[in-house]
Amino acid sequence: MRPAQALIDLAALRHNYRLAKKLGGGKALAIVKADAYGHGAVACARALETEADGFGVACIEEALELRAAGITAPILLMEGCFDAGELPLVVEHDLWIAVASSEQLEAVLAFETRATLHIWLMLDSGMHRLGLSPEDFRAAHARLSALPHVAPLVLMSHLARADELDSPRTLEQLKNFRRATNGLAGETSLCNSAAALGWPQLRNDWARPGLMLYGADPLHGQPHEHADELQPVMTLQSRVFLVREIAAGEPVGYGARFVAQRPTRVGVVAMGYADGYPQYAPNGTPVLIDGQPGHTIGRVSMDMLTVELTDHPQAGVGSLVQLWGDTPRVPALAPLCNTSAYRLLCALKRVPRIYVNA
Repeated sequence: MRPAQALIDLAALRHNYRLAKKLGGGKALAIVKADAYGHGAVACARALETEADGFGVACIEEALELRAAGITAPILLMEGCFDAGELPLVVEHDLWIAVASSEQLEAVLAFETRATLHIWLMLDSGMHRLGLSPEDFRAAHARLSALPHVAPLVLMSHLARADELDSPRTLEQLKNFRRATNGLAGETSLCNSAAALGWPQLRNDWARPGLMLYGADPLHGQPHEHADELQPVMTLQSRVFLVREIAAGEPVGYGARFVAQRPTRVGVVAMGYADGYPQYAPNGTPVLIDGQPGHTIGRVSMDMLTVELTDHPQAGVGSLVQLWGDTPRVPALAPLCNTSAYRLLCALKRVPRIYVNA
């Protein structure tokens, strides 16, 4: 059996959720969209259900997968309904919905139901992606609040630059949010992962932790007091299945990206870009080889990559190679590969996930 696998530490997931809830200042909606950022939405939701205040997904398909798996906690469709035809399913499966556009608002207002609708009303406070303008937001609040079948609203917005601790934009958005929501009834939600970690003045009723839930720091490289508190949830690993010895001057892999400067032992590892490891990870990208620091050499192939074994005389066929986890950490690895922590985690595929510490 191919030895590539991703170990998913559910105890670390729960630890990170508790941290996010504490830092957010109130309740926390665990974001499990995109298959829980590559970690497996159903397994992660099950691991969190006894303590999570709710879950956030991108679309109704993701919500229905959780309901089919027996998840009964609140689930928010963070992008709302893509068309009015989804609203009966929202009622049938007791889902919460965002209202982030005039079209979504009108669909909800026209929808006849005896069920209670739980709505998160989204303000565009400056990101200019989803959300109503401040004027439309206040009018929508009044119209929705007048409906007897709508529960008290949650007032939300999304931050564009919270992962930049020196940017004034986050405080500008906070000011816009406070101005637009002043005097309106309802709980509030503004903090994503970066805001929960780095902007304590933004804490309010509901945090929405995503990346930090999986132990990756969105503020990586920027000092903050919680930098060492996150625990990586995913450990991506495989094994050396072949060892070659090449002479100085010989290349390794496609495009001769690496040319040996000395007689070199090369370990071939069962892990490639079809598994989600970045194709253009440069020579020298850090890994652990049997628990010791090592590095890649040559271009990553679809199913394989190569590591330098010359300085690891104990290593050989069967040696364990850790691609990310506690070392190297995903936020440190991502910029070396000209990508982001989000893309690294979400790109995981084909590799079986092994859940531990359930």
